[in-house]
Amino acid sequence: MKLLLDFLPLILFFGTFKYAEGHAEAAAAFATQHFGFLVSGGQVGPQEAPVLLATVVVMVATLLQALLLKLRGQKIDLMLWISLALVVVLGGATIWFHSETFIKWKPTGLYWAMALVFFVSQRFFNKNLIQAMLGKELQLPAPVWRRLNWAWVAFFAVMGVLNLYVAYHFSTSSWANFKVFGTTGLMLIFTLIQGLYLSKYLGDEVKEDAKP
Repeated sequence: MKLLLDFLPLILFFGTFKYAEGHAEAAAAFATQHFGFLVSGGQVGPQEAPVLLATVVVMVATLLQALLLKLRGQKIDLMLWISLALVVVLGGATIWFHSETFIKWKPTGLYWAMALVFFVSQRFFNKNLIQAMLGKELQLPAPVWRRLNWAWVAFFAVMGVLNLYVAYHFSTSSWANFKVFGTTGLMLIFTLIQGLYLSKYLGDEVKEDAKP
């Protein structure tokens, strides 16, 4: 359930964008009629409508996601807070200026913010966030936790750059595909590589637990 909730804004963004892209004229008319008051000039064109409507949907979905967690008494994690702030600010700019450039920066802002948080926590406060999140489930040597933390810092930094490369060198439609499938695939590959790296340490842990 939590996994679905985490991915719901992304799924809704992609679905709205693709549907509006395939019905551009109708999407432009709908956006102008219902959201024209939010747009500079009050008019939304067929090329702008898909990303504008998708941005409205992802803003509402992210707000509802945070509200639902709050109402259920669950903790809203740092990534969601950062994502919410970015989607409100950059999404609002995308709608007002009817320019997809702002919302395309949102993933990069999120990736770089997380890289900065992981870096600052480890470097200046000697707090390993990966260990804080997984330490109850995994028992690893301190150097391994540090390497994992720096690996995530590097991964988030690279993903931010990669998002901008796709955003500025490919069409908005290609960027939307990359945002959903490309980033998810890369995250999965990175996680699998980490799993392989950790397997030798987990194997030692299992052997220790199996001793009488």
